[in-house]
Amino acid sequence: MKRLAIISSLFIGVFAFAQGIKFEDGNFASILAKAKKENKLIFIDAYASWCGPCKLMVKNIFPLKTVGDYYNAHFINAKIDMEKGEGIELAKKYNVKAFPTYLFIDPNGETVHRTLGYVEEKDFIQFAKDAEDPNKRLTALKQKFESGEKDPDFLKNLAGLTMYNDTEFANKVLVRYFEQKTTLDQEDAQMLISSPQSTEGPLYKLFQDKKADILKFISKDNYERADKSIKLTEISRKAYNAETKTWDENYFMTETQKFLPKENAERLFKSMKASRALKNKDIALYEKLILELYQDYSKASSGELNSHAWNFFENVNNKASLEKAILWAQESVKKDQSFANTDTLANLYNKVGDKKNAKLWAEKSIELAKSNGEDSSDTEKLLKSL
Repeated sequence: MKRLAIISSLFIGVFAFAQGIKFEDGNFASILAKAKKENKLIFIDAYASWCGPCKLMVKNIFPLKTVGDYYNAHFINAKIDMEKGEGIELAKKYNVKAFPTYLFIDPNGETVHRTLGYVEEKDFIQFAKDAEDPNKRLTALKQKFESGEKDPDFLKNLAGLTMYNDTEFANKVLVRYFEQKTTLDQEDAQMLISSPQSTEGPLYKLFQDKKADILKFISKDNYERADKSIKLTEISRKAYNAETKTWDENYFMTETQKFLPKENAERLFKSMKASRALKNKDIALYEKLILELYQDYSKASSGELNSHAWNFFENVNNKASLEKAILWAQESVKKDQSFANTDTLANLYNKVGDKKNAKLWAEKSIELAKSNGEDSSDTEKLLKSL
Protein backbone atom coordinates (compact mmCIF):
# COMPACT_ATOMS: atom_id res chain seq x y z
CA MET A 1 0.00 0.00 0.00
CA LYS A 2 0.93 3.60 -0.42
CA ARG A 3 3.23 4.61 2.36
CA LEU A 4 2.26 7.86 4.02
CA ALA A 5 3.78 9.67 6.98
CA ILE A 6 1.97 9.03 10.26
CA ILE A 7 2.57 12.38 11.89
CA SER A 8 3.69 15.79 10.85
CA SER A 9 6.04 18.02 12.79
CA LEU A 10 2.95 19.84 14.02
CA PHE A 11 1.69 16.69 15.70
CA ILE A 12 5.09 16.07 17.25
CA GLY A 13 4.80 19.48 18.86
CA VAL A 14 1.34 18.65 20.12
CA PHE A 15 2.54 15.42 21.70
CA ALA A 16 5.48 17.11 23.31
CA PHE A 17 3.72 20.10 24.86
CA ALA A 18 -0.04 19.63 24.92
CA GLN A 19 -2.37 17.38 26.85
CA GLY A 20 -2.34 14.12 24.87
CA ILE A 21 0.02 11.18 25.24
CA LYS A 22 3.64 12.23 25.66
CA PHE A 23 5.91 9.86 23.76
CA GLU A 24 9.58 9.31 24.59
CA ASP A 25 12.25 10.31 22.08
CA GLY A 26 14.95 7.80 23.08
CA ASN A 27 15.76 4.31 21.85
CA PHE A 28 14.24 1.18 23.33
CA ALA A 29 17.12 0.62 25.74
CA SER A 30 16.69 4.08 27.26
CA ILE A 31 12.93 3.54 27.50
CA LEU A 32 13.49 0.28 29.39
CA ALA A 33 15.93 2.02 31.72
CA LYS A 34 13.42 4.76 32.46
CA ALA A 35 10.68 2.20 33.10
CA LYS A 36 12.91 0.41 35.61
CA LYS A 37 13.82 3.65 37.33
CA GLU A 38 10.19 4.76 37.63
CA ASN A 39 8.82 1.22 38.15
CA LYS A 40 6.26 1.62 35.38
CA LEU A 41 5.01 -0.45 32.49
CA ILE A 42 5.93 0.61 28.97
CA PHE A 43 3.19 1.35 26.44
CA ILE A 44 4.31 0.98 22.82
CA ASP A 45 2.31 2.11 19.83
CA ALA A 46 3.75 -0.36 17.31
CA TYR A 47 2.83 1.18 13.97
CA ALA A 48 3.70 1.17 10.28
CA SER A 49 3.93 4.32 8.20
CA TRP A 50 1.37 3.15 5.64
CA CYS A 51 -1.26 2.11 8.22
CA GLY A 52 -4.56 4.01 8.00
CA PRO A 53 -5.88 3.13 11.50
CA CYS A 54 -2.50 4.17 12.93
CA LYS A 55 -2.94 7.64 11.48
CA LEU A 56 -6.49 7.88 12.79
CA MET A 57 -5.29 7.05 16.31
CA VAL A 58 -2.69 9.81 16.01
CA LYS A 59 -5.35 12.25 14.85
CA ASN A 60 -8.33 11.29 17.02
CA ILE A 61 -7.27 9.43 20.17
CA PHE A 62 -3.68 10.10 21.25
CA PRO A 63 -4.19 13.90 21.61
CA LEU A 64 -7.22 13.55 23.95
CA LYS A 65 -6.77 14.94 27.46
CA THR A 66 -8.42 11.95 29.15
CA VAL A 67 -6.15 9.55 27.27
CA GLY A 68 -3.03 11.62 27.92
CA ASP A 69 -3.81 12.03 31.62
CA TYR A 70 -4.05 8.28 32.16
CA TYR A 71 -1.22 7.08 29.92
CA ASN A 72 1.24 9.78 31.01
CA ALA A 73 0.61 9.05 34.70
CA HIS A 74 0.81 5.27 34.45
CA PHE A 75 3.21 4.38 31.62
CA ILE A 76 6.43 5.23 29.82
CA ASN A 77 5.04 5.79 26.32
CA ALA A 78 6.79 5.11 23.01
CA LYS A 79 5.90 5.21 19.33
CA ILE A 80 7.99 2.81 17.22
CA ASP A 81 7.78 2.19 13.48
CA MET A 82 8.00 -1.61 13.22
CA GLU A 83 9.42 -1.46 9.70
CA LYS A 84 12.36 0.86 10.37
CA GLY A 85 15.50 0.88 12.51
CA GLU A 86 15.31 -1.07 15.75
CA GLY A 87 11.59 -1.52 15.18
CA ILE A 88 12.33 -4.36 12.73
CA GLU A 89 13.91 -6.49 15.47
CA LEU A 90 11.31 -5.45 18.03
CA ALA A 91 8.55 -6.57 15.65
CA LYS A 92 10.18 -10.00 15.52
CA LYS A 93 10.74 -10.16 19.27
CA TYR A 94 7.17 -9.18 20.14
CA ASN A 95 5.56 -10.95 17.18
CA VAL A 96 3.92 -7.84 15.73
CA LYS A 97 2.13 -8.80 12.51
CA ALA A 98 -0.75 -6.31 12.30
CA PHE A 99 -0.95 -2.55 12.76
CA PRO A 100 -1.45 -0.75 14.94
CA THR A 101 -0.51 -3.16 17.74
CA TYR A 102 -0.42 -1.82 21.30
CA LEU A 103 2.12 -3.49 23.56
CA PHE A 104 2.27 -3.21 27.34
CA ILE A 105 5.71 -4.31 28.47
CA ASP A 106 7.21 -4.62 31.95
CA PRO A 107 10.61 -3.07 32.83
CA ASN A 108 12.29 -6.42 32.08
CA GLY A 109 11.06 -6.28 28.50
CA GLU A 110 8.35 -8.94 28.88
CA THR A 111 4.90 -8.47 27.32
CA VAL A 112 2.09 -8.44 29.88
CA HIS A 113 -0.79 -7.31 27.68
CA ARG A 114 -1.54 -6.37 24.09
CA THR A 115 -4.30 -5.42 21.73
CA LEU A 116 -4.59 -3.88 18.27
CA GLY A 117 -6.59 -1.83 15.80
CA TYR A 118 -8.42 1.47 15.96
CA VAL A 119 -9.78 1.84 19.52
CA GLU A 120 -12.20 4.48 20.79
CA GLU A 121 -11.33 6.67 23.78
CA LYS A 122 -13.19 4.75 26.51
CA ASP A 123 -11.94 1.33 25.39
CA PHE A 124 -8.40 2.60 24.91
CA ILE A 125 -8.27 3.73 28.54
CA GLN A 126 -9.84 0.46 29.68
CA PHE A 127 -7.16 -1.54 27.85
CA ALA A 128 -4.56 0.41 29.80
CA LYS A 129 -6.33 -0.34 33.09
CA ASP A 130 -6.51 -4.02 32.16
CA ALA A 131 -2.76 -4.01 31.51
CA GLU A 132 -2.16 -2.85 35.07
CA ASP A 133 -4.47 -5.47 36.58
CA PRO A 134 -2.68 -8.86 36.82
CA ASN A 135 -6.07 -10.61 36.70
CA LYS A 136 -7.01 -9.00 33.39
CA ARG A 137 -3.73 -9.21 31.54
CA LEU A 138 -3.37 -11.46 28.53
CA THR A 139 -1.24 -13.95 30.46
CA ALA A 140 -4.02 -14.30 33.06
CA LEU A 141 -6.68 -14.62 30.36
CA LYS A 142 -4.72 -17.44 28.73
CA GLN A 143 -4.43 -19.25 32.06
CA LYS A 144 -8.16 -18.86 32.56
CA PHE A 145 -8.76 -20.43 29.14
CA GLU A 146 -6.45 -23.33 29.89
CA SER A 147 -8.43 -23.90 33.10
CA GLY A 148 -11.51 -24.57 30.96
CA GLU A 149 -13.38 -21.25 30.79
CA LYS A 150 -16.28 -21.49 28.31
CA ASP A 151 -18.01 -18.13 28.59
CA PRO A 152 -18.67 -17.06 24.96
CA ASP A 153 -17.96 -13.35 25.52
CA PHE A 154 -14.67 -14.21 27.24
CA LEU A 155 -13.68 -16.55 24.41
CA LYS A 156 -14.55 -14.05 21.67
CA ASN A 157 -12.52 -11.32 23.38
CA LEU A 158 -9.53 -13.61 23.91
CA ALA A 159 -9.60 -14.76 20.28
CA GLY A 160 -9.56 -11.14 19.15
CA LEU A 161 -6.55 -10.35 21.36
CA THR A 162 -4.49 -13.27 20.06
CA MET A 163 -5.63 -13.76 16.46
CA TYR A 164 -2.78 -11.83 14.83
CA ASN A 165 0.14 -12.76 17.08
CA ASP A 166 -0.62 -16.28 18.34
CA THR A 167 -2.69 -17.92 15.64
CA GLU A 168 -2.39 -21.45 16.98
CA PHE A 169 -3.72 -20.43 20.38
CA ALA A 170 -6.46 -18.22 18.88
CA ASN A 171 -7.64 -21.15 16.79
CA LYS A 172 -8.05 -23.28 19.93
CA VAL A 173 -10.08 -20.48 21.50
CA LEU A 174 -12.31 -20.15 18.44
CA VAL A 175 -12.91 -23.89 18.22
CA ARG A 176 -14.18 -23.90 21.81
CA TYR A 177 -16.27 -20.81 21.09
CA PHE A 178 -17.95 -22.21 17.98
CA GLU A 179 -18.48 -25.67 19.43
CA GLN A 180 -20.84 -24.07 21.94
CA LYS A 181 -22.76 -21.97 19.42
CA THR A 182 -26.03 -23.57 18.37
CA THR A 183 -26.82 -20.59 16.13
CA LEU A 184 -24.58 -17.96 14.56
CA ASP A 185 -25.08 -14.22 14.33
CA GLN A 186 -23.58 -12.12 11.55
CA GLU A 187 -20.38 -11.40 13.49
CA ASP A 188 -19.93 -15.11 14.20
CA ALA A 189 -20.37 -15.94 10.53
CA GLN A 190 -17.76 -13.35 9.55
CA MET A 191 -15.28 -14.73 12.09
CA LEU A 192 -15.78 -18.25 10.82
CA ILE A 193 -15.23 -17.11 7.23
CA SER A 194 -12.01 -15.22 7.99
CA SER A 195 -10.41 -17.37 10.70
CA PRO A 196 -9.44 -20.71 9.07
CA GLN A 197 -5.94 -20.59 7.62
CA SER A 198 -5.76 -24.29 6.79
CA THR A 199 -8.01 -26.99 5.38
CA GLU A 200 -6.54 -29.46 7.85
CA GLY A 201 -7.62 -27.90 11.16
CA PRO A 202 -10.86 -28.09 13.18
CA LEU A 203 -11.83 -24.52 12.26
CA TYR A 204 -12.16 -25.48 8.61
CA LYS A 205 -14.38 -28.42 9.57
CA LEU A 206 -16.57 -26.00 11.54
CA PHE A 207 -16.61 -23.69 8.50
CA GLN A 208 -17.97 -26.62 6.47
CA ASP A 209 -20.33 -27.99 9.13
CA LYS A 210 -21.95 -24.60 9.76
CA LYS A 211 -22.28 -23.72 6.08
CA ALA A 212 -26.08 -23.49 6.29
CA ASP A 213 -25.85 -20.98 9.14
CA ILE A 214 -23.21 -18.92 7.33
CA LEU A 215 -25.34 -18.78 4.17
CA LYS A 216 -28.00 -16.91 6.14
CA PHE A 217 -25.66 -13.91 6.09
CA ILE A 218 -23.67 -14.20 2.85
CA SER A 219 -24.30 -15.42 -0.69
CA LYS A 220 -23.28 -18.87 -1.88
CA ASP A 221 -20.76 -17.22 -4.24
CA ASN A 222 -19.10 -15.42 -1.32
CA TYR A 223 -18.97 -18.65 0.66
CA GLU A 224 -17.28 -20.40 -2.27
CA ARG A 225 -14.79 -17.54 -2.62
CA ALA A 226 -13.96 -17.82 1.08
CA ASP A 227 -13.51 -21.58 0.68
CA LYS A 228 -11.12 -21.08 -2.26
CA SER A 229 -9.16 -18.49 -0.26
CA ILE A 230 -8.65 -20.94 2.61
CA LYS A 231 -7.54 -23.65 0.18
CA LEU A 232 -5.12 -21.26 -1.55
CA THR A 233 -3.60 -20.23 1.80
CA GLU A 234 -2.93 -23.90 2.59
CA ILE A 235 -1.53 -24.65 -0.86
CA SER A 236 0.75 -21.61 -0.79
CA ARG A 237 2.05 -22.51 2.66
CA LYS A 238 3.00 -25.98 1.45
CA ALA A 239 4.38 -24.81 -1.90
CA TYR A 240 6.85 -22.28 -0.46
CA ASN A 241 9.99 -23.28 1.44
CA ALA A 242 10.96 -20.35 3.66
CA GLU A 243 14.40 -21.78 4.44
CA THR A 244 15.50 -22.16 0.82
CA LYS A 245 13.21 -19.37 -0.47
CA THR A 246 12.03 -21.64 -3.28
CA TRP A 247 8.63 -22.61 -4.67
CA ASP A 248 7.28 -26.02 -5.69
CA GLU A 249 5.55 -24.80 -8.82
CA ASN A 250 4.38 -28.25 -9.89
CA TYR A 251 2.59 -28.82 -6.56
CA PHE A 252 1.02 -25.35 -6.62
CA MET A 253 -0.29 -25.69 -10.17
CA THR A 254 -1.57 -29.24 -9.66
CA GLU A 255 -3.51 -28.37 -6.51
CA THR A 256 -4.92 -25.01 -7.60
CA GLN A 257 -6.17 -26.37 -10.93
CA LYS A 258 -8.54 -28.59 -8.97
CA PHE A 259 -10.71 -25.49 -8.52
CA LEU A 260 -9.19 -22.80 -10.78
CA PRO A 261 -8.68 -22.58 -14.56
CA LYS A 262 -5.04 -23.04 -15.60
CA GLU A 263 -4.68 -19.41 -16.76
CA ASN A 264 -5.94 -18.12 -13.40
CA ALA A 265 -3.68 -20.48 -11.50
CA GLU A 266 -0.63 -19.35 -13.51
CA ARG A 267 -1.38 -15.68 -12.88
CA LEU A 268 -1.97 -16.29 -9.20
CA PHE A 269 1.30 -18.19 -8.87
CA LYS A 270 3.21 -15.38 -10.54
CA SER A 271 1.52 -12.81 -8.28
CA MET A 272 2.41 -14.79 -5.15
CA LYS A 273 6.00 -15.17 -6.32
CA ALA A 274 6.18 -11.41 -6.85
CA SER A 275 4.82 -10.65 -3.37
CA ARG A 276 7.28 -13.03 -1.79
CA ALA A 277 10.15 -11.59 -3.84
CA LEU A 278 9.32 -8.10 -2.60
CA LYS A 279 9.19 -9.35 0.99
CA ASN A 280 12.57 -11.05 0.49
CA LYS A 281 13.98 -7.84 -1.03
CA ASP A 282 14.62 -9.61 -4.35
CA ILE A 283 13.70 -6.46 -6.24
CA ALA A 284 14.94 -7.64 -9.63
CA LEU A 285 12.59 -10.65 -9.55
CA TYR A 286 9.71 -8.58 -8.21
CA GLU A 287 10.21 -6.00 -10.98
CA LYS A 288 10.35 -8.68 -13.69
CA LEU A 289 7.22 -10.49 -12.52
CA ILE A 290 5.10 -7.37 -12.03
CA LEU A 291 6.03 -6.04 -15.46
CA GLU A 292 4.90 -9.36 -16.94
CA LEU A 293 1.67 -9.39 -14.93
CA TYR A 294 0.68 -5.84 -15.81
CA GLN A 295 1.35 -5.68 -19.51
CA ASP A 296 -2.44 -5.38 -19.70
CA TYR A 297 -3.65 -3.51 -16.62
CA SER A 298 -7.05 -2.38 -17.90
CA LYS A 299 -8.94 -4.67 -15.49
CA ALA A 300 -6.78 -4.01 -12.43
CA SER A 301 -8.31 -2.00 -9.58
CA SER A 302 -7.20 1.50 -8.68
CA GLY A 303 -5.76 0.35 -5.36
CA GLU A 304 -3.90 -2.56 -6.92
CA LEU A 305 -2.27 -0.32 -9.51
CA ASN A 306 -1.36 2.32 -6.97
CA SER A 307 0.22 -0.27 -4.68
CA HIS A 308 2.57 -1.58 -7.37
CA ALA A 309 3.31 1.91 -8.70
CA TRP A 310 4.37 2.97 -5.21
CA ASN A 311 6.46 -0.16 -4.72
CA PHE A 312 8.26 0.64 -7.97
CA PHE A 313 8.86 4.21 -6.79
CA GLU A 314 10.37 2.95 -3.55
CA ASN A 315 12.43 0.07 -4.90
CA VAL A 316 13.05 0.27 -8.66
CA ASN A 317 15.59 2.52 -10.40
CA ASN A 318 15.29 1.44 -14.04
CA LYS A 319 13.80 4.42 -15.90
CA ALA A 320 11.86 2.31 -18.41
CA SER A 321 10.25 0.37 -15.55
CA LEU A 322 9.45 3.59 -13.71
CA GLU A 323 7.74 4.93 -16.80
CA LYS A 324 5.56 1.80 -16.79
CA ALA A 325 4.74 2.53 -13.15
CA ILE A 326 3.70 6.05 -14.16
CA LEU A 327 1.18 4.53 -16.56
CA TRP A 328 -0.21 2.37 -13.72
CA ALA A 329 -0.47 5.39 -11.44
CA GLN A 330 -2.20 7.39 -14.17
CA GLU A 331 -4.72 4.57 -14.62
CA SER A 332 -5.21 4.37 -10.85
CA VAL A 333 -5.97 8.10 -10.76
CA LYS A 334 -8.30 7.76 -13.72
CA LYS A 335 -10.29 5.00 -12.00
CA ASP A 336 -10.48 6.56 -8.54
CA GLN A 337 -8.59 9.78 -7.85
CA SER A 338 -7.32 10.09 -4.27
CA PHE A 339 -4.65 11.78 -2.19
CA ALA A 340 -2.65 8.52 -2.17
CA ASN A 341 -2.46 7.81 -5.90
CA THR A 342 -1.93 11.45 -6.92
CA ASP A 343 0.95 11.55 -4.44
CA THR A 344 2.34 8.35 -5.98
CA LEU A 345 2.17 9.94 -9.42
CA ALA A 346 3.92 13.08 -8.19
CA ASN A 347 6.75 11.06 -6.66
CA LEU A 348 7.20 8.91 -9.75
CA TYR A 349 7.36 11.95 -12.04
CA ASN A 350 9.97 13.47 -9.72
CA LYS A 351 12.03 10.27 -9.74
CA VAL A 352 12.23 10.23 -13.55
CA GLY A 353 13.13 13.93 -13.60
CA ASP A 354 9.81 15.39 -14.83
CA LYS A 355 9.60 18.29 -12.35
CA LYS A 356 6.73 20.00 -14.14
CA ASN A 357 4.33 17.07 -13.81
CA ALA A 358 5.65 16.26 -10.34
CA LYS A 359 4.70 19.78 -9.21
CA LEU A 360 1.29 19.58 -10.86
CA TRP A 361 0.35 16.30 -9.17
CA ALA A 362 1.88 17.22 -5.82
CA GLU A 363 -0.35 20.30 -5.74
CA LYS A 364 -3.36 18.18 -6.65
CA SER A 365 -2.50 15.64 -3.96
CA ILE A 366 -2.19 18.31 -1.26
CA GLU A 367 -5.52 19.80 -2.35
CA LEU A 368 -7.22 16.39 -2.04
CA ALA A 369 -5.57 15.70 1.33
CA LYS A 370 -6.75 18.98 2.81
CA SER A 371 -10.30 18.47 1.56
CA ASN A 372 -10.40 15.05 3.27
CA GLY A 373 -8.49 15.94 6.44
CA GLU A 374 -5.48 13.76 5.54
CA ASP A 375 -1.85 14.37 6.40
CA SER A 376 -0.01 15.80 3.37
CA SER A 377 3.24 16.78 5.12
CA ASP A 378 5.44 14.47 3.01
CA THR A 379 3.85 15.72 -0.22
CA GLU A 380 4.37 19.31 0.91
CA LYS A 381 8.06 18.54 1.44
CA LEU A 382 8.20 17.13 -2.08
CA LEU A 383 6.55 20.25 -3.49
CA LYS A 384 9.02 22.54 -1.72
CA SER A 385 11.93 20.57 -3.20
CA LEU A 386 10.73 21.01 -6.78
